[in-house]
Amino acid sequence: MVYETEKVKFPSTSTVKQNKEEFSPKGLSPGSESQYDINMEMDAEGNFKIYSTTSIKNISTDKWEQLIFYFIPNMFTETNSYLEKPSTVKVESINNLDGKTVKFNLEKDTLTVPLNEKLEPNQNVVVDIKYEFTLPEKGLRFTKNENNYFLAQWYPMIATYRNHKWNKEAYRLKGETYHTAFSDFKIQYKLPKDLTIISSSDNDRYPSKRTGVLEGENIKDFYISLLKEPNVIQKKTGDITIRVFGVDENKELHKEISEIANEAMNYFQDTIGPYPHKQLDIILDELGMEYPGVVTAGSIYNRLQKSPEHLKRTVVHEIAHQWFYGVISNDPYHDAWLDEGITTFATLLFYANQGNDTSFDEELFREFTLPVNLPLDKYSSNEQSGYIYGKSSEMLWGVFQENGGELKAEDFLKNYYDHYQYKEVNTQEFVRFLKYYLNLKDDDYFKDWILLENNNENLN
Repeated sequence: MVYETEKVKFPSTSTVKQNKEEFSPKGLSPGSESQYDINMEMDAEGNFKIYSTTSIKNISTDKWEQLIFYFIPNMFTETNSYLEKPSTVKVESINNLDGKTVKFNLEKDTLTVPLNEKLEPNQNVVVDIKYEFTLPEKGLRFTKNENNYFLAQWYPMIATYRNHKWNKEAYRLKGETYHTAFSDFKIQYKLPKDLTIISSSDNDRYPSKRTGVLEGENIKDFYISLLKEPNVIQKKTGDITIRVFGVDENKELHKEISEIANEAMNYFQDTIGPYPHKQLDIILDELGMEYPGVVTAGSIYNRLQKSPEHLKRTVVHEIAHQWFYGVISNDPYHDAWLDEGITTFATLLFYANQGNDTSFDEELFREFTLPVNLPLDKYSSNEQSGYIYGKSSEMLWGVFQENGGELKAEDFLKNYYDHYQYKEVNTQEFVRFLKYYLNLKDDDYFKDWILLENNNENLN
């Protein structure tokens, strides 16, 4: 997700010698592992029928009596929203491995499924969920816009489990309130004619077939959009195909987006590490948002964007998320700054590398007196983005201003990526690694902007 902040100027300084002391990265355990096998059918009227089979393994130390899923489509129904054209959702049945129907409770975006028997650590359970939905208009990411359909968080997503409970927070319209582990997906689909399917899978193709199978391995969630006759630009960058899908007729802008996406891809791969997919899809409609292998950014012809330059900056930011969110995970409710702040930081480094003036107003965050790593509900709606995107990236840059500058910052991102690929990081672990990398002896650099706690439970 993108938020426009003031810009940061990066002076050119030499790198400093890295501390070579042995370091062992520690990622947080998600508590649950999952595989999704989903059958999706859509008819010409926009009705979706879903049959979702989820295999879930308990990798915590506790016995489970129930499962907790995020079921975000339910937040856009008439009951839970004020939309003029809300979604409709109907959960027909939920069965366990034995084929027995189980009772469930769906309240807002929380789907609770009791277990017939306690699930011991290292045991698996399989849950079949059959449901139907339609998409709302003017929903948040899960929405319909004219003849285009955007399916974000459209399936029941098993929550993570830690501190002896399900790690499920209340849904909020601002910020990402869902947190999922890396999972494998297999999606069988059947669509009406003349729709282009774009997804988190590397094996979707343009033009699209009406039926097919989409797969994704070791990804945080699975996104799908269905577009009616989009304009498409495809370009190869090494072994990666970058595809730009536009819903308006501004083909020149689509071309410019393709070009800057190519530049960003090359920079981030050279600076941070390999892109984790074979395709990158950019959809120029909807709010700026990141998904595995897909980014969205609003058209300049609607209220969502201010200018072509703003749109380009949004695209670069969301591409950077493919590394910080897509490969290095964090809880976006409790540690949102770790993906948004570091993604903003990486984006600013990209523009500095291009020679752009990215200076910031040093007074901008003087009144932002809270730490940047509080849970989302601890910030006011007006200030949340200023902390998570703005203050966090500015303060992080302040650390590097005194410890090696721009080149050192780039090298840090590469080392951070190398150490934490496909792990989940919290604030304490990030600071532990940054102190190691810069050979810092105390926490003085962090006392004005990060709340540090001794919270190492579930590190592995």
